[in-house]
Amino acid sequence: MGTSVILIFDIGKTNKKFFLFDEDLKVIVNQSRSFDEIADDDGFLSEDLNALVNWIRTIVTRIVSNPLYDVKTINFSTYGASLVHLDKNGEVIAPFYNYLKPFPEEHKHSFLKKYNAENQFSLTSASPFMGFLNSGLQLYYLKKAKSKLFKNLYQSLHFPQYLSYLFTGKICSEYTSLGCHTGLWDFKNDTYAQWVKEEGFEKYLAPIQASSKVFPTSINGKSINIGIGVHDSSAALIPYIQKSAEPFVLISTGTWNICMNPFNNEPLKNVELQNDCLNFLGIMGDSIKASRVFLGQEHADQVKLLSEYFNSDKEHYKSIIYDDDFVSMNNQGQLLFKYIHLNSDRIGFKEAESTDYSEFKNFSQAYHQLIHELTEIQIASLKLALGKTQIRTVFIDGGFSGNDVFVGMLIKKLPEYDIQIGNFKNGSALGAAMVVST
Repeated sequence: MGTSVILIFDIGKTNKKFFLFDEDLKVIVNQSRSFDEIADDDGFLSEDLNALVNWIRTIVTRIVSNPLYDVKTINFSTYGASLVHLDKNGEVIAPFYNYLKPFPEEHKHSFLKKYNAENQFSLTSASPFMGFLNSGLQLYYLKKAKSKLFKNLYQSLHFPQYLSYLFTGKICSEYTSLGCHTGLWDFKNDTYAQWVKEEGFEKYLAPIQASSKVFPTSINGKSINIGIGVHDSSAALIPYIQKSAEPFVLISTGTWNICMNPFNNEPLKNVELQNDCLNFLGIMGDSIKASRVFLGQEHADQVKLLSEYFNSDKEHYKSIIYDDDFVSMNNQGQLLFKYIHLNSDRIGFKEAESTDYSEFKNFSQAYHQLIHELTEIQIASLKLALGKTQIRTVFIDGGFSGNDVFVGMLIKKLPEYDIQIGNFKNGSALGAAMVVST
């Protein structure tokens, strides 16, 4: 008999990974790949769901049939804000819409006019209106803009539960997927939001199961427990909640940098909404304060521009060591960079009208200034998640946790906090393994 393992698929927006964890939840296999996006029915690039599904099926068949491994459980961690729409035969009937797809202005206007008087939609669902990033609004979009597709709609599944459904045939939902700024959930009353009921959408949404739910399923003649999946950001919290003795905030970094505070369950306020702060649901249906900025994508785009200007390798920034003597050429908080993805006005900074790279002596100096500005924005976002909680421990995991300049500046700027690098590498995958191994 081979080594007992848990197989986890950790599906990010860019990188798709699978992991094999042993019985001690140690990684023994870790592989990654990516897929080219394809155009949806409006020409907007989105996930190639068929290619992803074929890859997942191939990996499952390969691992399950490998005598070196005895697969006990399979689970999924995926990015949120995404739904898969099925007909009564269980077939996908609509494109897998990209959460960055612009929401049509006419439908945005009609929705907000009807449901967001005095911020009712946002305060109830604990999320700003964000168009497709509120995945529940896909149902409204289909009803208004894709009526032919909508007539054939039978069920809409959150992304993690769809991947589980491929193997189990079971239709279900769970709190972390439902509560990641979908706009579907009434956080105060613990039920689907009133607008969902008024539009008649509740019937398309699956029954809620515990995040730890597994379904015994036969694969290649072997009985394997299949988890129902979790939202990746919420999954990343699980190892810290289980292992940390002190209250904490986690800055989960990647394309989005999300500050998550499981110890702040205060109702969302208007001022927080206006600054891109919202509430998530944890695996027990508990409310988690979260603030987010599109920092990873902004960093990638700015580094590309700097690399081109200074004729540097695009990976050069990874070798730069934090210089404690770095002094901003301007007052702290003043931005020299013109940002593409960050509405910095929202969190108290005035964005530069233009960028003049000639002000910098070299790439390293420019990069320090860039990170100086990004950490100012990160700190403003962190303080939103902290709220009134008296927390002193801040964990950083994900891509920025290995960035010496980013971490060094946060430590320098936040001396009153204990800034720690998260020691749970691959936290989303580990969380997805933990939730089905308890």
